[in-house]
Amino acid sequence: MIYFDHNATTPLRAEVLAAMEPFLKEAYGNPSSVHEAGRVVADGIDEARVSVAAALNVRPDEIHFTSGGTESDNWALKGVMEAEWLRCKTRGTLLTSSAEHHAVLDSAAALERRGFRVDYHAVDGAGLIDVDRLLNTIDKGPKPTLVSLLHANNETGVIQPLVQIGTELRKRGVLFHVDAVQSFGKVDVHPEFLGADLISLSAHKINGPKGSGALYVRSGVEIEPLLHGGGQEAGRRPGTLHAAGIVGLGAATRIAEAGRRVTARRLQSLRDRLQAGLIEAVGDVEIHGGEADRLVQTLSVSFTGVEAEAVLLGLDQLGIAAASGSACTAGQPDPSHVLLAMGVAPRQAASAIRFSLGWGNDEAQVDEVLDVLPPIIARLRAMSVF
Repeated sequence: MIYFDHNATTPLRAEVLAAMEPFLKEAYGNPSSVHEAGRVVADGIDEARVSVAAALNVRPDEIHFTSGGTESDNWALKGVMEAEWLRCKTRGTLLTSSAEHHAVLDSAAALERRGFRVDYHAVDGAGLIDVDRLLNTIDKGPKPTLVSLLHANNETGVIQPLVQIGTELRKRGVLFHVDAVQSFGKVDVHPEFLGADLISLSAHKINGPKGSGALYVRSGVEIEPLLHGGGQEAGRRPGTLHAAGIVGLGAATRIAEAGRRVTARRLQSLRDRLQAGLIEAVGDVEIHGGEADRLVQTLSVSFTGVEAEAVLLGLDQLGIAAASGSACTAGQPDPSHVLLAMGVAPRQAASAIRFSLGWGNDEAQVDEVLDVLPPIIARLRAMSVF
C-alpha cells in the first residue's frame, strides 16, 4: 500500500514500539505505587515528560498527559472557561475560528449550551484569520477569557500567524490555547515563541501510538479538571496513567525532534513534486491554501468536475490511501467545513482530496500516484454529471 494519509494517523515506528514493549510486558506496575514495580513505570513516564517538555522548551511539571488531542482540546477549552466561572461567577467568552478541528468546534458548542459566549472568526480564501479584526474585537470588549486557534490546519496544512497573535494576546492579558496536534514535531511550537498558555498535542501524528497525548498548561494558569477521582497529573487529570502510550509519546517526540529539519526538506520536495505533477498531468485543479505558508507534507487539491469519494475509491482499489478531509469527519456527506469557511464553492469543496506525506514515502510512490491518478480523473470526468 502507498499511504498518503499521514495527517489522519501515522504508522508506529519500530523504535517507538521497542520503547513501549517493556511497559506492555514486564514493567506492569502502577506508576502511583511506592514499590519498585511502580517506580520503574513512574521513571519511564518521567522520562517521557522530560522529552515532551524539552521539545516545547518548558518545565516538565507543565506537561499533563491525556488520551490524545481531542481530550486535550476539550480540557483546555472547558477547563479554562469553567475555572473562570468558578472564580468570577460569570460566564466568559471564547474566541476561535470557523476553520478549527471539530474537537474545538464541538467543545465550543458544548460551552455555548452551558451559557458561555463563543465568537467564531472567519478565515480568508487562504484559510488565514484576520489578525487585525481579531484584535479589534478584543479591544472593543468585553475581554475574552480564552482564544483558541489551530497552529496548522489538519486539512490544508495552512499555518496561522500565531506569533503575531500570541504576542498581542499576551499584551492584553488574554489566555491563548494552541491546537498543535498537526504541527507538533514538524515545526517550532515553543510556547514562548507562540505566546501560548496552553498547547494540545498527540502521539499518533508523529509515528507514536494512538490514545496518547498531552496538554501543556503554563504555570499559573487556572484550569479545572474534566475528570475526578484521583491525584494523578498534579490532581488535574485523574486515572491510572497509560504508561506504554506515554512512553511511546516520549520516544516519538525524541525521534521527530532529532530529524525534524531533514524530514521537512525531504517531505517538501515530495509534496512539491506531487503538486506540480498533478497540475501538469490532470489540469483544472485548485490547490487549497497554496498561497499561504503550509506544513510541508500537506496537499489539499480539488479536481474540478469529480466527486472526491469516487477518486478515493479508485485510488484505494490500486492500494493507494488518501483522504477527502479530516479523518474525524470521514463518512459524512457534507463538504469540508474548512474549505467552505475559506469560501470554496460547495461543489469544488466536494471534489477535494488531501494527500499527506510522511515517514516511509519516497519519490517512487509519488511517481506511481502521478501515473495512475490522471486516468482515474479523466474517466470520472467523462462520465460525470457532477
